[in-house]
This record gives sequence, structure tokens and C-alpha cells, in this order.
Amino acid sequence: MLRCLALLLAAAPLYAQRPYEYWPGANYDPKIPTYRQALGYDPGEKVTSHAGILRYMDALAAAAPTRTKIFEYGQTWEGRKMIYAAVGSEANMRRLPEIQAAIARVADPRKTPEAEARKILATLPAVVWLSYGVHGNEISSPEAALLTAYHLLASRNDKMAEGILARTLVLIDPLQNPDGRDRFVNYFEQARGLEPDASPLSAEHLEPWPGGRVNHYLFDLNRDWIALTQPEIASQVKALRQWLPLVYVDLHEMGADATYFFSPEADPYNPHLTADQRDDLKLFGRNNAKWFDQYGFDYYTRDQYDAFYPGYGASWPSYYGSIAMTYEQASVRGLVVRRSDETLLTFRETVRHHFVASVSTLEAAAVNREKLLNDFYKYRVTAIEEGSKDPVKAYILPRGRDASATDKLAGILMEHGVEVQRATAGFREGGRDYPAGTYLVAMAQPAKRLIRTLLDPDVPMDEQFVKEEEARRKLRKRSEIYDVTAWSLPLLFNVEAVAAGSVPQGSFAMAQPGLIVPGEVHGTKAAVAWLVPWGSQGAGRLLAAALRDDLKVFSSDKPFTQSATKFPSGTLIFKVAGNPADLGTRLARLAREAGVDVYATDSGWVDEGVNFGSRYVVPIRKPTVAMGWDTPASSGSAGAARFVLERQYGYPVTVVRSSQLASGDLSKFQVLILPEGGAYAQNLGESGLDRLKHWIEAGGTVVALGSAVNLLSDSRVGLLDVAQENALREPEPRPQSGERPAGAQSQAAPAATPAAAAPPTPAGGRGAGSAPAGCVPGTQIATQAEFEKAVKAATALPDSAPGDILRARIRPDYWLTAGLGDTVATMVEGRAIYSPIKEDKGVNAAYFEAPDKLVASGYLWAENRKQLAYKPLVLSGTYGRGVVVGFTADPNFRAMQDGMNILFLNAVFRGPAHARGMAGE
Repeated sequence: MLRCLALLLAAAPLYAQRPYEYWPGANYDPKIPTYRQALGYDPGEKVTSHAGILRYMDALAAAAPTRTKIFEYGQTWEGRKMIYAAVGSEANMRRLPEIQAAIARVADPRKTPEAEARKILATLPAVVWLSYGVHGNEISSPEAALLTAYHLLASRNDKMAEGILARTLVLIDPLQNPDGRDRFVNYFEQARGLEPDASPLSAEHLEPWPGGRVNHYLFDLNRDWIALTQPEIASQVKALRQWLPLVYVDLHEMGADATYFFSPEADPYNPHLTADQRDDLKLFGRNNAKWFDQYGFDYYTRDQYDAFYPGYGASWPSYYGSIAMTYEQASVRGLVVRRSDETLLTFRETVRHHFVASVSTLEAAAVNREKLLNDFYKYRVTAIEEGSKDPVKAYILPRGRDASATDKLAGILMEHGVEVQRATAGFREGGRDYPAGTYLVAMAQPAKRLIRTLLDPDVPMDEQFVKEEEARRKLRKRSEIYDVTAWSLPLLFNVEAVAAGSVPQGSFAMAQPGLIVPGEVHGTKAAVAWLVPWGSQGAGRLLAAALRDDLKVFSSDKPFTQSATKFPSGTLIFKVAGNPADLGTRLARLAREAGVDVYATDSGWVDEGVNFGSRYVVPIRKPTVAMGWDTPASSGSAGAARFVLERQYGYPVTVVRSSQLASGDLSKFQVLILPEGGAYAQNLGESGLDRLKHWIEAGGTVVALGSAVNLLSDSRVGLLDVAQENALREPEPRPQSGERPAGAQSQAAPAATPAAAAPPTPAGGRGAGSAPAGCVPGTQIATQAEFEKAVKAATALPDSAPGDILRARIRPDYWLTAGLGDTVATMVEGRAIYSPIKEDKGVNAAYFEAPDKLVASGYLWAENRKQLAYKPLVLSGTYGRGVVVGFTADPNFRAMQDGMNILFLNAVFRGPAHARGMAGE
């Protein structure tokens, strides 16, 4: 046994045997536990699990209780605890509540006179929040978090560490995504062999679907800082608002062949960032460069990672006044990896880089404490001043067609720290009357720049950057737009936000926090039925809950009016007959919980429209919903669709691995959702495709999202008679009279001499000779425009839309669009554009607007604007007794475009009601 152990140790790679210094020359207090003492290994030797991270942080806090305190701030979907540690001098740690209260006072200049604020600022430390591991498979930064905490607590005779503790308060969030981290760690440990494998092809570097990057619901948490749908980010935002740290750093990883990125960011910058913020980024960039130069680390700045999209962790804090930055380290995804230049990159090297950058950031904050505090205060003051002077002085949010969506929007704004008021009586502004309950968001508040960023219909990119981007596109170079170009919440929620040039006068009170405002019951008792108007998030929540409660519900395909109340198409009808005796009590409870009004009726007679017994009133039965899971489904699309149904509407989904769709028994399901994915036909195989078609033919409803529409339109499947289009080619201009066509020979050119009559070739010259096989007739390219046309590919997909909010028209009087208005806005990104379906083959339930009305927000290439116009967004058809629905753009994008929810719910719940047979019956 001992001999075997000796052989194993001898076989260990050299990099694992040498002692390694993370901060050369550091002198550490032995009373503070090391990695090895607490975890049994040295930093960089293993990838630490979530439990190990908590264990080490607890050990540090226990060893230095006067300089460390652990705060629990949330819990993941899988029940893992989320914590941050406050680390500071004993003096600062004794006054944590005082520091929090003081920050809150200076953060609102309306309540604290400047002279008093200046006195407070003189006493405050610079609060710095370091956030690690938002992507679970970006493994080096959580280890660096532990090293940073250890270094601050254990360093002896270190003036820099002492200065950091005295002049800053350090808040360390060691792991933002515990569920994803443990998913990666578990897989990595299962894939490991005798020794760490440097081959990039090794299984230990290549995770199976969905990978560790995402959380339980497969969300990229670094894109959730606008909608705040996930507990990991919503909880962190709540904690950040308690401290309003002056500096926020989000530490990431990138490809193995890269080096290290730190601020300043690349263009474009969001126009709502201030000049002071952009200047302060350089303070940290220069200090990082100093230490990286000293230690010989490569790095880069001002490239790849921009500061335009506000939904990153390294963006959101900027909009309350912080200096927010992203740091990116080349990733190992294991313990060692061989890069394309044949050099080895080790895990401990990546940990060290993030550790040095963390300490460097703290040093810069300590040295620049006074400037950072003054800039923060100035940011808050100028935000209020701008809000009182800018043309837009308030946003009015009327509770319109989908009042529950407006309620949710107001609630999200309050979660962001925005002051939202609600009218207690009607008021008039801009020649329009608004009822009680309308929300008001005044601009003259410290969160003004965040409000404009989230509510403005469009946030423009820098004009010079756009010109350069168009030049890159012309040369077929890679786009430098890093994420989407649009994110306006009112547009994505399909609700109205009215920009007001003055602050309305009237009776207002601060709105109560919460995403759901309880609904009301109109009428005390119903002799015939209870009615729920369709078209709102609240109605969707109530329908899902009612079905799970086994209530019998019908829905009207057409609108009707009863007792002067107009009920839209899709309205839910709960008939007293056939339902439990306590139906009214149950619906009253559901109305409160779901946030939708319920109406009692004693008659089936209507003033206008269809009666309750009409053929246009269909039963909504309780569907069992399956969803494709695993490759080839996009994890983000699958996770968002599941989240929307399960967590936003409370309806369970059975996730079925895609391999089982080919052979499994689908007869127990009524609905099958196929998330975005490009190889379903190959994955299912011929027999699987036949099984799927037979299931639909028997009465199943299939709902395809995004690129999954290609499966339905595949000629081998033939469920939707549409096709994905190549790029639009500009038609040839017709030559004017006397003008030669492009590429034609000039009239002034002499005629070519026939080969037979050619003059003798001079000695040493080149004769006509025989043309090589494959030659084509000669052409003349006379202009740059002709050259560009000549080199253009004969066929190509459209250029990728860079994430835009586009308008689509709704076909009225159709079951799939029940409850909706005339238009809807949706996020569109990528190259997919589909032809419309012929009227004898199906229905274009929603199709994109005309070119001049198409773009609601964002920047879209001119060619895409022309080609997307009047192309389908939502298609439907029938196959046998079943229903086929295709969304050409994913309706659940990041679970942040709530305005598409009703269309999605109609497909899932109303689709089976319009199938001519129910699969599973």
C-alpha cells in the first residue's frame, strides 16, 4: 500500500508539488486558519464546493470575530445558503449599524443638508463589495474570495492591508451561484482521473448539458439584474441597497487562451453613466496594472466587455452611484489546461490573478476613499437636479388592460430602490385623466438615472460607435455589441408608461412594495357563473391555480358585454353548475392571491357578444405539460419556459430528456413544449418524428420556441408550411436608356479580336493558349459598388439582430390571441426570419409591423428592418386532431418580457381546448 502511494505521489505533476506564494513576502498570523487547516488542501489544489466555502468563511470569522461578521442574505432554489462577510478594522466593525445609517443619510440629499452630509462623509469608510462566482463553472474567483479574506485577516506588519482595513469596509460575497457551482464540482470530481488532465478535450473540461454556468432554473444570473426574477440576484440587490457600496466588482472567467481583463470597459457606454464614474474606473485600472506589471501578469482593457447593458452585476450598481466593474480571468475549468500555444495554465495561477486584482482594488479604494465618497454624494445630488430640470420630469404608469403587469412593474421598480407613488384619487395631466390607482414615478430623486435607464423606450448607443459597427459589419468583421441593445421594461411588459413634462398634482401616497396587488370580487353571490376577464398576468395565475384545484372552467373565444361591463375574448367562465358548492369562496381567495378581479353573474344573458352556452365557449381542461430537456434544447430557453410556467404562474411541468421524446410514451401528455434548439430532427430520428406526428395527430398540442420552429417546418415533418429565409438581396437596378448594365462592356471599348485573326505573338510573349478547365467568361468590375456586389455570397442568412424590441400586430378574433390588444412588443435577436404561412395552411397569429413602425427600441440593421416587416412572430396550424404553434422568437426571453406571457399561456392552455381531440384521454 505504501509503495503504491509513493508511486502515485511521484507521478503527480510538478506544478502540484512546488510551494506556491500567492502574495510573495506576506507574513501571516498562525492564529488565523489556513486553507489546509480548515479544508485539508492548499489553495488551487481542489475546486472547493459550496459547503467548503461556507466552512472556511465560518472558520475565519471564528478566528477573528472582532474583524469579521458573516451575514446570510438569501437562499437558492435548491436550498443553499447565500452569505457575505464584512471584514474591517475593529473600530469599523463595532459601528456597522452606524455606518449603514450614515450611508442612508448621505444617499438622500433631500433629507440631509450638504454641510451635515460633508461631516458624515468625513467619518465613513469606503464600502467595497467584491462578488465572486456568479457563473458556477467560473471556478477561480470563489477561491480568490477566500484568499482575500484570509490575507486581510492574517497579514502581519503589512501597511497596505492595515490601510485597507482602516479606510474601507470590505464586503465579500464568495459565491453568487451555489447551485451552479456544486453542479460543476460534482461533475468535475466524477470526470477526474489519476492526475489532472491538461488536454482541452478531456471530459473534466467539458461539462454535459446544462453545465455549471447557470442556476437551478438554468438562468444566466449575470443577465437578471433588470427583471430580478431569481432569488440569487433579487436577494443580493436587497443586500446592496442596505450598504450602497462605493465600489462593486464582479469577478468572472473567459476562454483559456485569453489573459486578464479589467476596467476601463470597452465602448459603448450607457449614456446615463456620469463622467466622474468613467474617470474613476481608471483609478482602479491603473492600480491593477501596477500590480500585474510587478508580477508579470498579462492583461488588457477597453476591449470586448462594454458598459452599455444595465442588466449585468457589474452594471446595475452604477445606477445608484457606485463604481461597478467586471474582471475576467482566462479559465482552466479544472486544475490545468493546455492552451493553443502549448503553454499550461494552472488553476492556482487563475486564483492568484483574481486574488491580486481583489487586493489591488481594495488598495485603490482605500487610497481614494475621500474622492469616492464625494463622487457618490455628487452623483446623488446631480441625479435629483437633473430630474427636476430634464424634459421628462415624471413617468405615469396607468393600470390599463393588464393592470397586474403594471403592478408588477411598479413592484420591481421598488425592489430596485425607486420611489413609486400611487394616486389615491383621480388626477389630470397633459390633457388626460387618470384614475385612482395610477402609479407615479417622479424623476427628482436619487434613482433618476436608473429610472430613465429602465423606463425610457430607448437608450441610444453612441453615434460614433454605431458608425464603426456598421463599418465592421460591411467588412464582415465580428460585432462589438456584447449584449442586447434594448431592455425597456414597459415595452417588454406590454404596458403603458407616459413621459410627463411636469410632475402631476393630486393626491398621492407611497406605493406598497410587492409584485401582486390583491384582486377584488364584484358581487357577493353568483347564481349562474363567476367571470374573470382574460388578458392579464393575474388571470393567468388564477387559471393555473383553478386547474390545479380541479375547478371546471370555460373560456370564450369572443368578447361579450354584460351589464355594461365589457369582457374580452378569452374571459374565464366558472359555471356554478358542475363546480364545488364553495366555488365563490375559492375564487375570492384566488383573486386575492393572483391579483385579478372576479365578477359574479346571475344570468347567462349578455347585452352583446356570445352567451355562455355558445359554440365559441370552450372547456379549458387541466393539461399535463411536457417539455424537451437536455441537448439539443438551449438551456436558457428551456429554463426560462419552465420558470415562467412553474414560478410565475404556478403550473407544473414534466421535463423530458430529449432522447426520451423519440421513444417514450407521450400519450399521457396534452402539451409538448420544444425550447429553442437546432437539431431536434436529428435527435429524434425517423421513428421519433413519426411518433411525434402520431401524437399530434391524435390531439396533442406542440409549442415550438425560436429555432425549434425549424423542426415543425422541416420537409420530413411538414407540420408548419413555412421556411427560414436567406438574406434579402437588393434587386438589380434597371439600366436607364443609354446606360450600360453593371458589369457590361463599355460602348467605347474596341471589339475583341477573334482568336483566329490574332496577330503573331512577339518572342517571349504570351499567346492566347488554351483556357484551363473551369474558366468562366471574363467580366469587368468598374466601381467599388460593383466589386462589393461581386464578392457577396450568393446565399447567406441575414445579419444577426443584436437584441432589439420589435412591434408585432395581433390578428384579432382568434383563439391564440385572445385577451390581447392590437400590438405586442417582443425581444428579437439572431438571424432567423421566416416566411408567412399561407392562409390555407395555417394562421399568422402575430406578425411584425411595417418597416417604419417595426423597431420599438434598440438598434436594428436596415436590411433586417426591411426583411422582418410583415413576417410571422407566432404561427399556428392543425395536424389531424392536434394543434401546432410556433413562436419564431422565444416568448420567454430571460423571463423578462411579461408582455408575451398571454400568448404563451394561450398556446399552453387554450391550445388543447382547440384541438379536436385531447391526447391522454
